Amino acid sequence: MRTASIFRGSRGGAAIAAAALLALATGCGSGTDEPGGGSQSRTTSHPVKDTSISAGPGERFSLTVDQNASTREYWYLVDPQPDSSVLVSLGKEYASDSGDTPVPGAGGRLTFTFEAKGKGTTRFTLLHCTSTTCEGNDSTLPPETTGPSATPAKGAATPSQAPERITYTVTVS
Repeated sequence: MRTASIFRGSRGGAAIAAAALLALATGCGSGTDEPGGGSQSRTTSHPVKDTSISAGPGERFSLTVDQNASTREYWYLVDPQPDSSVLVSLGKEYASDSGDTPVPGAGGRLTFTFEAKGKGTTRFTLLHCTSTTCEGNDSTLPPETTGPSATPAKGAATPSQAPERITYTVTVS
């Protein structure tokens, strides 16, 4: 091997090799994925169907759902909103399946992130609307009516079903 031959039989080569190994060994961090090695900045991901969540004050968690704007499929945080003394919403972030370049018809994932504030129990609801379950839904605001759509989907013989609601109970202790 050509690179290894530079180090053979030379003190300078041995010193360079030792310095490189030392740099690699000391370049290793504290073993945590968080900046500064702290645990409070880490966000725990929960499955969407995990409706009972326990957290400690300062702990962050997220829920990620599939969403596709091209089919008018959206998720919203609706009433009941969480008690802000127990839990606050840090917002939502959308990641397209197509990466940074939008592709018509491509779906993606919407992540809702929350932070536990103080001890207690609170509830919140995520509403899942599709083109056939909520009339007038868009990406920014939930529709005024969250009951079944007044007009059935094209080709449907019966009125649309009600939108999916998932209510979460969060206990902070």
